[in-house]
Amino acid sequence: MMHKYKSIEAKTCLAEKRVAFVGDSRIRQLFYSFVKIIEPERREDGNKHEDISFEEKSSSVNVDFMWHPEANNSMKERLISWTHETSAKPDVVILGAATWSIKLHSGSSETLQQYKVNLTAIATYLERLAEHGEVYWVLQDPVNEKVLSENRKMITNQQLELYNDAAVDVLNSSKRNGKSRVKLLAASRQAALETITMSDDGLHLPENTRNVGAMVLMNSVCNKLLRPIDGSCCQTLPPPNIFQKLSACFFLGSAVVFLALHVLGNNHHRRPVPPDVESLEEKKPVTAAVPLGPKAPFQALCKMGIIMGYFYLCDRADVFMKEQKFYTHSTFFIPLIYIFVLGVFYNESSKETKLLNREQTDEWKGWMQLVILIYHISGASAFIPVYMHVRVLVAAYLFQTGYGHFSFFWLKGDFGLYRVCQVLFRLNFLVLVLCVVMDRPYQFYYFVPLVTFWFVIIYATLAMWPQILQKKANNSGMWHLGVLAKLLGLLVFICCFAFSQGFFESIFSVWPISKLFELNGSIHEWWFRWKLDRFAVIHGMLFAFIYLVLQKRQVLSEGKGEALFSAKISNMLLFISVVSFITYSIWASSCKTKTECNEMHPYISVVQILAFILIRNIPGYARSIYSSFFAWFGKISLELFICQYHIWLAADTKGILVLIPGNPSLNIMVSTFIFVCVAHEVSLITNYLAQVVIPKDTVALLKRLGAMGLFSLVVLLLTRGNQPTPGA
Repeated sequence: MMHKYKSIEAKTCLAEKRVAFVGDSRIRQLFYSFVKIIEPERREDGNKHEDISFEEKSSSVNVDFMWHPEANNSMKERLISWTHETSAKPDVVILGAATWSIKLHSGSSETLQQYKVNLTAIATYLERLAEHGEVYWVLQDPVNEKVLSENRKMITNQQLELYNDAAVDVLNSSKRNGKSRVKLLAASRQAALETITMSDDGLHLPENTRNVGAMVLMNSVCNKLLRPIDGSCCQTLPPPNIFQKLSACFFLGSAVVFLALHVLGNNHHRRPVPPDVESLEEKKPVTAAVPLGPKAPFQALCKMGIIMGYFYLCDRADVFMKEQKFYTHSTFFIPLIYIFVLGVFYNESSKETKLLNREQTDEWKGWMQLVILIYHISGASAFIPVYMHVRVLVAAYLFQTGYGHFSFFWLKGDFGLYRVCQVLFRLNFLVLVLCVVMDRPYQFYYFVPLVTFWFVIIYATLAMWPQILQKKANNSGMWHLGVLAKLLGLLVFICCFAFSQGFFESIFSVWPISKLFELNGSIHEWWFRWKLDRFAVIHGMLFAFIYLVLQKRQVLSEGKGEALFSAKISNMLLFISVVSFITYSIWASSCKTKTECNEMHPYISVVQILAFILIRNIPGYARSIYSSFFAWFGKISLELFICQYHIWLAADTKGILVLIPGNPSLNIMVSTFIFVCVAHEVSLITNYLAQVVIPKDTVALLKRLGAMGLFSLVVLLLTRGNQPTPGA
């Protein structure tokens, strides 16, 4: 993977350094492309066949081009002068030459032998320079022989290959202590094989190709200093920190205990089958009994340890390759069509035909999650219409959060501590483990902090006095006004936060709350994510309230095969929904910038969500069936969303994991199969451990919460003490 360096990053990396390009006109091209990364407005105004200098004064970067078109004594003298200097010695040297030798001597074999002799003499000084800096020899790019001018016809690709082979042999034989410090730069050559036909003169590379070479060079020089997550080459891996080592010891200890219990014959346990494997919105309390015996919890932890080991190998160890995403319409829309055909093919009759019944919400979460996965792996965020529709899918998840939790509290009235801890554990267990194992902040997995925050807000809103439940509201319609007053208060709370960024930051920047919401030392990402879908949850709560009231008053027809309303009203609502759905899509497709679209998104995303709900639920036959294919994925949607970060995508979602190099189709099939299996297993483990870790006994639960709170405080204090001081 190659990081695309920006000007500010390049200046930071090269501050107070000197870079020297030595060679012919092709090296001059590379020089200009390199300089344009530092200063994009730089013009190619230097004279041909002369030295050219560039200086960026604010960061004291000096980049020079020295005209030495042949590997001869002139080039050697330049290198000798640098080995004797201290103050003017370049930190990075990039050299390359061959075409002039071929041109001036008509590609004779004697010239090739002399090239080897000269390069052998030069290599000694290159090795000396490489002891104190970085030295790159640029292998020759191919030419387009058909369009070469008459005086360049002797520069053939066969000749260039001979010179490249000679350079590789000489530089590899000049090793010191068994290793050559001079690096061979061949990346632009690989790109030129595909693009040299677009060259104007057949010799010099198209601008986009030489830009690739310059960016590869910048990655090689700067990645080890700036350590960009999406630059997978040229940097050493950081050693595991103390928390990663402790987590490894914990999982290893769990495996040892499990093996010991197994050897001792404590095998009387059964595989835990969670009663309801859910990802986000729980509607049913846990009722299944925890499997007896001490072996099962350690078995679950042992499995989790193996899975976390796989996570670490995929995205932290230098074991598997990573590749960059390149968006095309076909890479997004063809898989999309494929999964929707599968989803329609696998359909079953619903057990119940109520609006947004359980099978339907699982189906909804499932197809949305699959679309988001395809969106991420194809890099479709670059295409604004797709980006805006996926933004609606994220808002729809939060809409379901509001709808599901409001419905549960309104109907069940269960505000107990056990219920709260169960939900929080299931939402956060995997992410908290990954924060330790993968050394990532909590906010990095932004969706989990988002749904956790909103669950706490929903709970606080409905649990605060007076607690208004359906049973109480049935006795007096005035209680409905109380619910609306609570929702209005929540709306005011949201608006106060949304329209005052300073107030928002002052709240979430307070330690230790800031540890949950900071990313790279700032809460800007949390502010952006929170603000983008700030009304989605309250829309879901309000929709649930209106629906449940109408349902209780028997306004809706929810029987099997029955339309939700009378024929006239149903047809009118369906027409409005379809028009609204299409209108939103047209608007999203006409957006010019993401910023412009994101400003409107919080206010209008609910239009498409409601349109979908009505289209999906008004016809009785539509409510009577659901896609079991999508519903299966919907039950593990949260695990799929989180696991993709490290074992399907790579480099913290910036690239794609490559388990099988050279065969993209087979690689994606294998990595996807493993990824889905891991997500399903993690879901089972999480649901099982939730029953073990969260006891129903209130006193025991409070003791565990106290111990966990004390442990968390100690960890926060330790991490705070290890933070670097500002300016260090």
